[in-house]
Amino acid sequence: MADLKNLSPEEQLKYIKKGTIDIISEEELLEKLKEGRPLIVKAGFDPTAPDLHLGHTVLLQKLRTFQQLGHTVYFIIGDFTAMIGDPSGKDKTRPPLTREQVEENAKTYKEQVFKVLDPEKTVVVYNSEWLGSMSAEDLIRLTAKYTVARMLERDDFKKRFKENRPIAIHEFIYPLLQAYDSVAIKADVELGGSDQRFNLLIGRDIQKEYGIEKPQVAILLPLLVGTDGVRKMSKSYGNYIGITEKPEDMFGKIMSIPDELMWNYWELLTDLTEEEINKMKQDVEKGILHPMEVKKELAMYIVERFHSKEDAIKAKEHFEKVHSKKELPEDLPEPEIIIASENKKIPLYELVYKLGFAPSKSEARRLIKSGAVKIDSEKFTDFNFEVDLTKEFVLQVGKRKFAKIKPENIKIEG
Repeated sequence: MADLKNLSPEEQLKYIKKGTIDIISEEELLEKLKEGRPLIVKAGFDPTAPDLHLGHTVLLQKLRTFQQLGHTVYFIIGDFTAMIGDPSGKDKTRPPLTREQVEENAKTYKEQVFKVLDPEKTVVVYNSEWLGSMSAEDLIRLTAKYTVARMLERDDFKKRFKENRPIAIHEFIYPLLQAYDSVAIKADVELGGSDQRFNLLIGRDIQKEYGIEKPQVAILLPLLVGTDGVRKMSKSYGNYIGITEKPEDMFGKIMSIPDELMWNYWELLTDLTEEEINKMKQDVEKGILHPMEVKKELAMYIVERFHSKEDAIKAKEHFEKVHSKKELPEDLPEPEIIIASENKKIPLYELVYKLGFAPSKSEARRLIKSGAVKIDSEKFTDFNFEVDLTKEFVLQVGKRKFAKIKPENIKIEG
């Protein structure tokens, strides 16, 4: 890749715009780029869960772009705000996290972000550094700079207020504290997902209230669609790809996404230019390239980023062996299963759930009904089918999940 630091401000803007939903405003960003100084570019991550997934890395990827252009990235770990919980998109008040939960999650975030970001060009800060020392007077002064009427313009608050559902006072304070982060570090640019528009715009307003003449530019990025091809990537939907997952699991999950979705992944998760991506797309449409091969390249690219080139090659070989050649993987897991039944029989949906191949029993039933579950290569669609655990067999769920069930590994509860 060419040295991006030598790009003109106009060329930088074009490079930054790739994959964005909105920039508020482009004119202001171009003006800042023309100043010829390293901009302070901010993104905040509340450590509400222990692991990051590819959806989180859409923001990290754009932060990396700014680093390549010579700007300074502030990765803000919201250890203070995480104890409140971001109300964005929520239809009810979130339960607050404990300090211990937040601190544990924050450790893993700090380790994982450098799988994308350049550690030498990243300033990692915790917002408890300035929010934790705020006095009651400081907080009152901050809350005085925004109105309840403006807060109720926010879609999720407006809906809950209209439906007479609770809105806790601390939820109003959350976007103000996130905005104060931008005051504390004097941010020139803040990045966020499309669901963060309201919060980022408050950041601009609060910076002005604190005397910052040229407030931050807000850059909004799309929410990455998960492996189901429908909903945003989320652990709660079970459609995520964790950045610490095993290479072969990561590779297999990427290969499972719909063909039309892979272009979105190329755009949001790689360094390729729009021209390079469009060229691949045209080659697929002309029949020069097969979609499967392009998706394998994508899977290789992503696995290499989060693991290594060697891991990516092995993951591809594993995928081709298991899926393309229809062979069972080597070293099938042989899990221990605890059941209550003395006759060692169990409904198929319960077995799928117990093995962790479905996040819930209802999802296990859905998978079976859809034909995604096989016993010794034979498809089963009756989720109530009683599986005999006194015999050895291989259970397969989807294209990637396998387990060898052995009678000696079945334990009776109690």
